[in-house]
Amino acid sequence: MADKQLLHLVLGGELADLQGITFRDLKDVDIVGVFPNYAEAHKAWQRKAQQTVDNAHMRYFIVHLHRLLDPETGEHA
Repeated sequence: MADKQLLHLVLGGELADLQGITFRDLKDVDIVGVFPNYAEAHKAWQRKAQQTVDNAHMRYFIVHLHRLLDPETGEHA
């Protein structure tokens, strides 16, 4: 049996303010992809974060989609 999918979304973009999480322009948000587990999402996040290290306003995030799909257990139904 395959490992249980715990979906994660990686996205990022330039922030309007370093103290917040508001993107400067939503049309420029980079949707990196959806990943089947945290480990794969973390690899993608790390790659993108390292590519943009010279821009202090650029941030990438991992969104735990499985928690949104089933907030009581943190897993998908």
